[in-house]
Amino acid sequence: MEKILIQSYKSPVGELILGVFQNQLCLCDWKYRKMREAIDQRIKKGLQAEMEEGNHPILDQAKKQLEEYFDGKRRDFDLPILPVGTEFQQRVWKALQGIPFGKTNSYLELSQQLGDPNAIRAVASANGANAISIIIPCHRIIGLDGALVGYAGGIEAKKKLLQLEGVKLFQNQGQTSLF
Repeated sequence: MEKILIQSYKSPVGELILGVFQNQLCLCDWKYRKMREAIDQRIKKGLQAEMEEGNHPILDQAKKQLEEYFDGKRRDFDLPILPVGTEFQQRVWKALQGIPFGKTNSYLELSQQLGDPNAIRAVASANGANAISIIIPCHRIIGLDGALVGYAGGIEAKKKLLQLEGVKLFQNQGQTSLF
């Protein structure tokens, strides 16, 4: 059986699991997220592979680019990626990649961009299923009112990522909002 080589990476905002399959990054996800087991199973089944600790140049490159991002020296990633999911999830993740550094979008705006304004819940679900966090920037999705809503790495990590990118945040009625 083929192997997905994985390593842990301690970022300034939380621990990530990185994974590479056939020279492509298929995993850059929060180690302690609620859906960890389900995400791993989806990736293993989709790639017909098992996960195993190991080294790989793509993992080294991913760590280097993440460090540059956290140091404020990188705005875009140029890693070969292999997102594993349904056709709809793939469309959502592709749209997420079009949101520029330092900008945000809402679930509604993203569902409208995908041609179905009624697909907000499906878009939110696909966003939450993203296993290549930060690189596929699901943290740039916010509530229509500007509130920071659900994030696999936790709201505090989302807040720090957006602040790193220069997005202005303020406190509003106990919730963190943008504006």
